Amino acid sequence: MIRSLTLSIAQLTDPPVLRVLAKSFAVTLIVFVALAAGFWAAARGGAGWLGAGTGWQELAGFVAVLLAIGGAWLLFRAVAIAVVGVFADEVVEAVERRHYPQALATAKPVPFARGLAMGLGSAARTVLVNLVLLPVYLALLVTGVGPAILFFLVNGWLLGRDLGDMVAARHMPKAAMRDWRATTGVRRFVLGLVGTGLLVVPVANILAPVVAAAMATHWYHQRKRA
Repeated sequence: MIRSLTLSIAQLTDPPVLRVLAKSFAVTLIVFVALAAGFWAAARGGAGWLGAGTGWQELAGFVAVLLAIGGAWLLFRAVAIAVVGVFADEVVEAVERRHYPQALATAKPVPFARGLAMGLGSAARTVLVNLVLLPVYLALLVTGVGPAILFFLVNGWLLGRDLGDMVAARHMPKAAMRDWRATTGVRRFVLGLVGTGLLVVPVANILAPVVAAAMATHWYHQRKRA
């Protein structure tokens, strides 16, 4: 896993990887700006509908933007992975081209529609599972570290599944992926824990989705070589 991380970081300057990084960052930023703008407009409109004056409308809009920023922090992992999931095939291809040319020769590029479906599915699973577990997070607050431990365990599992699928989708039929997941659960979980750790580190979390996708590619092919 350490070797996969080192190789992935070393390839961040490759033009294809830089392009994906730029596109994923731009789309993620657009999503969050749109979220903030929507909150602001809805809050001002709601305040106006209730008969509040202009000053109160502006205050409502300001509070709504603050809430949107807080929501963006909570949703960053889901949105970032969803976005990079759409472009992940480009990262995987770049890594395979440099390090695993034999695998690249037999790979089948993931169609945009399937990549989009996988990305949106990843985001939906992340939001839904964490919402369902919200009462557990709150109950564990009394332990101090309980919520953080649960967060890493749950999101490591989710992320490991998604990262593995990004690579496996190029090399096996969709029907075969369920059995493949059953035999790689522990290693994908470790991969997901590393990716989750990167996603919670300020600044590094901007690079984390692309680095994690590259790591998953190395992990997948190194496992096949072992």
